[in-house]
Amino acid sequence: MEDTPADLVIILISGPESPKRIPSAFFLAATAAAAEQKVAMYFTGPATELLATGRAAQIYPMEGGKSVAEFMKLATDNGVQLIGCLQSLELSGLTRDDVPAQIPMMTPSAALPSLAAAGRVLTW
Repeated sequence: MEDTPADLVIILISGPESPKRIPSAFFLAATAAAAEQKVAMYFTGPATELLATGRAAQIYPMEGGKSVAEFMKLATDNGVQLIGCLQSLELSGLTRDDVPAQIPMMTPSAALPSLAAAGRVLTW
């Protein structure tokens, strides 16, 4: 993570098992980033599965609606930094090769100092 603390960190725990919970986290992150706040989202637990290439594109919170991948793109297009939990990735049976290279993967101990320095931390 960058040296400057984020204004807002969203620790995303919700994953494929609860698709209706996911869009709100991305809307909030995108809105804060559009308001020129520095925003990071840390994916841990089941949420880590959303980072696997192609996985978020297969999850639709609402029938006929947008995929989770589209909500993720809204956030990243507004400057939200996505970070994955390396240990959760391994627990999900995934490897670093399953996640796009531009998404950093960090252990909780490596990520915690930067996450804790944020102005606000929300768990989703």
